[in-house]
Amino acid sequence: MTTLSGRLVLPEGVMGAQIEFGSRIERIEREVGDQAGRYILPGFIDTHVHGGGGGDTMDGLPGIAALARLHARHGTTTLLPTTITHPWERVMEALRAVQGAMQDGVEGGADIVGAHLEGPFISPQRLGAQPPDTLAPTPERVRELLDIGIIRAVTLAPELSGALDAARAFAGAGVRVGIGHTAASFEQTAELLAALRELGGRACSTHLYNAMGTLSGREPGVLGALLTDPHAFHELILDGHHLHPGSVRLALQAAPGRVLLVSDAMRAAGLGDGESELGGQPVRVSGGAARLANGALAGSVLTLDTALRNALALGLDLPQVSRMLSGTPARSLGLADRGRLEAGLRADLVVLDEAFEIQEVYVAGQRIPQGGGQ
Repeated sequence: MTTLSGRLVLPEGVMGAQIEFGSRIERIEREVGDQAGRYILPGFIDTHVHGGGGGDTMDGLPGIAALARLHARHGTTTLLPTTITHPWERVMEALRAVQGAMQDGVEGGADIVGAHLEGPFISPQRLGAQPPDTLAPTPERVRELLDIGIIRAVTLAPELSGALDAARAFAGAGVRVGIGHTAASFEQTAELLAALRELGGRACSTHLYNAMGTLSGREPGVLGALLTDPHAFHELILDGHHLHPGSVRLALQAAPGRVLLVSDAMRAAGLGDGESELGGQPVRVSGGAARLANGALAGSVLTLDTALRNALALGLDLPQVSRMLSGTPARSLGLADRGRLEAGLRADLVVLDEAFEIQEVYVAGQRIPQGGGQ
């Protein structure tokens, strides 16, 4: 049994408390004196992360282990290794590797609860930094994916042939359906969102604003449909490069309690500036921004502890930011055993100092070593 004291970030606010835990939280004793000096938060949940620490989901088991360890050191205690558009067999190989990592676990790494399939079911008109190996979500491909049993989130472009039926099939299997990398109209997007609501499915934007066009008075498009949906969750990449602060505030006002922070990190996360790659494409990281040769953003090198500090710098309060990093992503995936500091839940914890820098991280009660790089 481990005991920590500090300022706990609880659903009702921040307060001095002591927390006791093994693999699960056993007891929280509140208001136990002056606890200045550190904050204790629920572990971060990243629903969209391609890589980090030199590894990538598409590398197979070694790459998945590398990214799980790197992001755990930065406070992410649960994550979904995320694919990129590639030929179908390459995607399936990556998913089988995620399955293996789930079964065996990653020592010193975040808990892997499934995969996020981002690609190949995206629009060739909105590739962003993804390779051009897009495919339609045929019933056969959807069934092959569901038979693996590890897909927790999927990204679909609503305008693709078969997308509506695919969304229904994924939702029926409990998969969060993301809308992204799309050139769909308002009407196409709204139709898919309505189908998900009818099934009680969970809808989410995939990195809201990015790779989905713009909103105008006569053409509200994908953004208009997403931001007016009363139930959709929204991923934001808060790295200081992908989003204007005004766009962040718009999302928070349009979807209170339904905004979650993601890293969308690539293999260069944690390695500093220099040359890297994404999906076989050369990438240059400079000043914390990862770009292709044509200047397009290539995912990010973000970790979620930096996203937390960026959110605080925008004027958001710590309990709100903690929900965006933990409670809301847990709800978006249907994970009831984590995302809050509460007796009986998993002991996934992040300890921060007064400057909101990582001091300690626990995954199911096991402390993550803080050495081994950035």
